[in-house]
Amino acid sequence: MAPIGLTVAGGLGISPDPLLMATAVGASCAFLTPIGHQSNTLVMGPGGYKFGDYWRMGLPLEIIILAAGIPLILFFWPA
Repeated sequence: MAPIGLTVAGGLGISPDPLLMATAVGASCAFLTPIGHQSNTLVMGPGGYKFGDYWRMGLPLEIIILAAGIPLILFFWPA
C-alpha cells in the first residue's frame, strides 16, 4: 500500500507523509479477525474464542483508532 500512497500523494501534489502514516497505522490495526495478527491466532484455541468474538471487541477498537488517528495524523503530518 505504501507505493500506492506515494503515487497518490505525487498525483495530488501533497506531502506523502500523512498517507504513509495512515498506511502504517492501518497495517498495525488487526483487531477484527483471528488471522489479522499471529497473537490473535495463538490465543484463539486456548481462550475458546470464536471468529465472531474478535468482531465484538475489535470493532470498537477500530472505531476509536479511526476517530483518533485521522485527526492526529493530519495534525502531526499536515498535507
